[in-house]
Amino acid sequence: MDPMMKMWVSFVGIGLMVLSAVLIMLARAKTRGALRLVLSFVAFVMLVTGMICGLISII
Repeated sequence: MDPMMKMWVSFVGIGLMVLSAVLIMLARAKTRGALRLVLSFVAFVMLVTGMICGLISII
């Protein structure tokens, strides 16, 4: 993978991690019940995907 592609993959990873942090804060502050569970799960998936993107950009 060329360096420019690694840069874009790392930006996507950073963006996903930031979005997951905002989503989990929103879920915990503003929602209740099943919606809170769904938003938390989506945030977790985004966090794991961002972590994988970060690891790919390092290699």
